[in-house]
Amino acid sequence: MSKDQLEPEAKKRRVEHTQDILNVDMQHSNGNGSTANNSNHDIDESLYSRQLYVLGHEAMRKMAACHILICGMGGLGVEIAKDIILGGVKSVTVQDHKVATYEDLSSQFFLREEDIGKNRAEASLPRLVELNEYVSTSSTTDPVTPDLVKNYNVVVLTDSTRDEQLEIGDYCHANKIKLICANANGVFGSIFCDFGVNFRVSDTNGEQVLSAMISSVTQEAEGIVTCLDEKRHGFESGDHVTFHEVKGMTELNECTPRKITVKGPYTFSIGDTTKLSEYVSGGIVTQVKVPTTVSFKSMRDALNSPEIIPTDFAKFESPYQHHLCYVALSRFVKEKGRSPKPYNSGDNTVFLDTAKNVNESLKLVDEVNEDVCRKFANSCAGQLVGVQAVIGGATAQEVMKACSGKFMPIRQWVYFDCLEIVPEGLTEADCEVTNTRYDGQILCLGKKLNDRIGGQKWFMVGAGAIGCELLKNFALMGVGHDDGMLTVTDMDTIERSNLNRQFLFRSWDVTKLKSDTACKAVKVMNPGINVTSHQNRVGPETEKIYTDDFFAKIDGVANALDNVDARTYMDRRCVYYRLPLLESGTLGTKGNVQVVLPSITESYSSSQDPPEKTIPMCTLKNFPNAIEHTIQWARDQFEGLFTKSAENSSKYLSEPKFLEKQKTVGSMLGLLHGLKKDLVDDRPTSMEDCIKWARFLFEDNFHNTIAQLLFNFPPDQTTTSGAPFWSGPKRCPTPANFDVNDEFHLNFIIAAANLRAFNFSIPACRDRKYFAKVAESINVPIFEPRSGVKIAVTEAEAEAENSYDGSGSSDSLAVLQKELSAIPDLSSIRIQVADFEKDDDTNFHMDYITACSNIRAACYKIAPADKHKTKLIAGKIIPAIATTTAVVAGLVSIEMYKIISGQSNVELYKNAFLNLALPFFAFSEPITAPKNKFYETEWTLWDRFDIKGDITLQELLDKFEKEHKLEITMLSQGVCMLYAFFMPADKRKERSAMKISALVEQVTKKKIPSHKRALVLEICCNDDEGEDLDTPYINYILPQ
Repeated sequence: MSKDQLEPEAKKRRVEHTQDILNVDMQHSNGNGSTANNSNHDIDESLYSRQLYVLGHEAMRKMAACHILICGMGGLGVEIAKDIILGGVKSVTVQDHKVATYEDLSSQFFLREEDIGKNRAEASLPRLVELNEYVSTSSTTDPVTPDLVKNYNVVVLTDSTRDEQLEIGDYCHANKIKLICANANGVFGSIFCDFGVNFRVSDTNGEQVLSAMISSVTQEAEGIVTCLDEKRHGFESGDHVTFHEVKGMTELNECTPRKITVKGPYTFSIGDTTKLSEYVSGGIVTQVKVPTTVSFKSMRDALNSPEIIPTDFAKFESPYQHHLCYVALSRFVKEKGRSPKPYNSGDNTVFLDTAKNVNESLKLVDEVNEDVCRKFANSCAGQLVGVQAVIGGATAQEVMKACSGKFMPIRQWVYFDCLEIVPEGLTEADCEVTNTRYDGQILCLGKKLNDRIGGQKWFMVGAGAIGCELLKNFALMGVGHDDGMLTVTDMDTIERSNLNRQFLFRSWDVTKLKSDTACKAVKVMNPGINVTSHQNRVGPETEKIYTDDFFAKIDGVANALDNVDARTYMDRRCVYYRLPLLESGTLGTKGNVQVVLPSITESYSSSQDPPEKTIPMCTLKNFPNAIEHTIQWARDQFEGLFTKSAENSSKYLSEPKFLEKQKTVGSMLGLLHGLKKDLVDDRPTSMEDCIKWARFLFEDNFHNTIAQLLFNFPPDQTTTSGAPFWSGPKRCPTPANFDVNDEFHLNFIIAAANLRAFNFSIPACRDRKYFAKVAESINVPIFEPRSGVKIAVTEAEAEAENSYDGSGSSDSLAVLQKELSAIPDLSSIRIQVADFEKDDDTNFHMDYITACSNIRAACYKIAPADKHKTKLIAGKIIPAIATTTAVVAGLVSIEMYKIISGQSNVELYKNAFLNLALPFFAFSEPITAPKNKFYETEWTLWDRFDIKGDITLQELLDKFEKEHKLEITMLSQGVCMLYAFFMPADKRKERSAMKISALVEQVTKKKIPSHKRALVLEICCNDDEGEDLDTPYINYILPQ
C-alpha cells in the first residue's frame, strides 16, 4: 500500500529564536517557538477547535502574527497573559520591575510563597511558558518606555501610573500600536482601549450569518422581498444582504450587498428594483457582514471627556464617579506612593479632597458623590482574584479584538465594582495585613470574612473550563483553607482540545482524570487549602455516595457543568437540601451567572430555554435545502450503520435472550432482517469486501434513492394547484454518478469501508490508490426505478412511515432465525461498535460524515461544508473561549463572597448576562421564588411538609385532615402510586394500616437504602369544599 493516506496533514511547527520574533532584547525567552498560521491546516485544530468556532480561521491567523506586551505581573497581568497565551498569539512578553509580596498571593496564581521577594515577571514565566507550546513567551524587567513598546502590535498596561499611561498612550496612538490600560483595585476595576483613529472591525457581533428562502420580490422604488413563511428571516434594519439562485430578477444574484429595512418578520425592503428584470421564482437571501471603521481618542484626549460603556444599569451614574475616583487615585498614589489605607480617616479625607479638586479642574461630573468617593478610598486597596478574573478576561478579549478586528472593541472605558461584597462596619484594624497569603483579600474584606471563608465546605460539580477557573479562584480565596473542604467531582478525562481553555491541564496530562489533575494543580497554587477529588457522575445512581449526610455537611454547591440534565438534577438537590447554588455557563463570547438562594429566589429549573429546533423528518429524508440537513442526515446514517447495527449484532451474539426482548413481531422481524444482512448476506472477511459494501452503499445513497425520488416526482411535476412541485424549500436533486477522481466520492468509500472493517474487526487501510483501484473494478447493477414506491412528502407521512412497525408471520421469523442459527462460525465473529467520537481524527467518523454530507449536498445543489464546520454541527459542539470563562468564573466568585458573608438581602446579589463580542454587560437582581397559596398559607418551591417518625398511611391522611384541612386524594413516591381515592376499597383498607416505610417497600419492591434519611412523597389534595389545591410535597423523615 502507498503512503497516500486519508488522515489530517501533520501540524508542523516552525521554531524561531526570540531575536527573530522581535527586534528587541527580550530576557529569559523560553525559546519554545511559535507557528505562523498561514492556512487553516497550519492552525492546530485539535488544540484550538472550540476557540476556532468562536473566532474563525481568519481571526486566528491574524492573532498568530501578533506580538503582545503585558506590563505588570500582578493578579490582573497574569490573568490577561494566561488568556492571551491560551488564545494563540505569536508572542507574549511579560514586563515587571516589582517583586512579589504576600498581597500578590491573593490573586496571582502563578506565584508561590517561595517567590516572595523575586521579580514577578521572572517568577511567573516558567508557568506561563507551559500554557501553550505554540506561543513564544518571554519576560523583561526593562522600564516601560516608548523604546520598549515600539515593536509590539498590542501593549497592555496594568499596575501602571497615569504618567506612564499618558506617555505610552501618546506614543502608541501616534505609531498605530493598540493600547489597553486595565486596572483592578480591590473591589473596583477599569478598562481603557485605544486602537487608533481608523480601526477596522470585520465582524461587529460574532453571530452566524442568516439566510432565508425567497417567495417574491416586487418591482418598485422600494422593492419588497418576501420570504417563505417557514421561519422568520431574523434580519434587522441596517443589515446588508446579497442573493443567489434567484430566477427572473437575476441581477440580484451575487449582487453588491444591499442595505435593508425590515418591514415585518417575513419581509424587508432592498431599495429600487424598478430597473431589474421581473422576479419569477426561487432564490436565497444571505446576510453579509460589512466591515466598519471605529475611531479612538488617545488616553490624553479621552481622559477628560470619557465615553463609558455601562455595565450595571442599577448603578447608572457610578461609572462617571468611578472615572473621577480613578483620576483622583492616580494623583493620590503619585503624592503618597501608595493607595489609601482602608478606613483610615486621614487618607479618606485627603482622597475626598483630591477628588473634589480634580472635578473642579476637569468638570468630570456635575457633583462629586462623597459617599462613592469614601467607599472607593476604603475599598480600592488589596487584590481580589474574582475582580482580577473579570477585568483580566475582558481585557484579554480586547487584545484579541485588537489583533484580529473580530468583534466590536470597548469604546473606550468600562468601569466595574462589586461594593456589595464589602462587609458593613469594617474598621482600619479589621483590614490590617499580617504577612499571610490572604493579605490582599483582608485589605478589601477584613479578617472576619477571611476566617469565615476558610471554614467553608463547598461541592463543585465539574472540572472542565469553568471548573478550572472556579477552582483557581476558590483556592486563592482560601475556601476550605482552615477546617473547611472543597469537594470536586468530574468523571471525564483530559483531551487535547481541553488544553486551549482548561488552564490547569498540560499536554502531559492528556488521558488523566480531570478532577484529580485539577485538584493537584490548585493544591500547588495554595498548599493550605483542603480539596478532595471524586470521579463520579451526579445523578440518582450516585445518591448512595452523595447522601443526605453528605449534603447536610456542605455550605453550598457551585455547578461547572456542560449539560442541562446534570444542572437540573443538582438544582433539585439544592432545593431539597435548601442549599445555595451558583450556576453559570458560557457559549462562545456569551456568558451567564445565576444565584440560587434558599427560601428566597427561584431555582435554575424555574425557567427553561426554548426547545432546540429540530429538522422535519421529511426534509431530512427527501427534501434537504441547507447543509445542516445533509450533515444531520449523514450523522443519523452513521449512527444506524456503524453504531446501532453493530450493537444489535454484538448483543445477538453475546446475549442468549436478546431476541426475546423485542416487543412486537414486526420489530423482531426488522431486527432479524438486519442481523441476517450483516451476519450472513453482507458479512465481510476482508477489506475488499468492505470496499464493495461501501461502493454499493454509495450507489444506494446518492444515485438509486434520488433516481427513485425523481421517478415519483419528475423535475416538471406540479401540485394539484398547478404550482411546481420542486419549488420553495424543495430543491430538485440530481443523482450522483460515482467518480473515483472526485475527492468526496473516494473519501466516502475509504471512510465507509474502514468503518465497516472496524465493525467486523478487520485491520484498517489508508492506501487511497488501493481503494480507488478496487472501487473502480466493482460491477454495480444498473438501477431501474419501480412503480408503487411510496415516498413521504409531508411530515405526517414521514412520521407514519418511520413509526410503522412492520408486519410478518411467525413462519417468517422462524425461517430467519433458522438461517441465523445455521451459521457455522457464529462464535468466531468479533463485532466492534463505532461509538461516535468527533475529536479523533484517525477513526474515520468525521471523514465519513463530511463526505456523506457533502455528496448529498452536491446532489441537491447545496454549498458544501468543510470538516471543521461539519464537526461543529454533527458533534453539537459548544463554542468556547478562555476569556469568557474567566469573566464568568470571576463573577461566580464574587457572588460566593456574598453567600459566605450571610447576606440575605436579594437586592445585593447579581445575576449576570454578558457578551464580550459586543461588548455587553448586564446585571440584574435574582428573581424571587413565586408564591403559591392554600387557604391562608403561602408557600414556594422551597417549602414542604416535614413529617418525622414512621406512621401509618391512615395516620398520615388523618394528620392532614386535622392539621391542614386537606384531603389527600393521591399519594406517590417516585413513579409508584401508594394511595389513590379510586383504588379498590380492600386495597385502600390494607394499605391504610401499613407504616409508610413498609408501604413504600411493598409497592416499589425495593428495600429503602440505608443511606436514605427521608422519602419525598408527592401529594394531590382537595380543600374542605372538594376543590383541587396545589400544595408542597411531603418530606417524610425516617427514624434513624
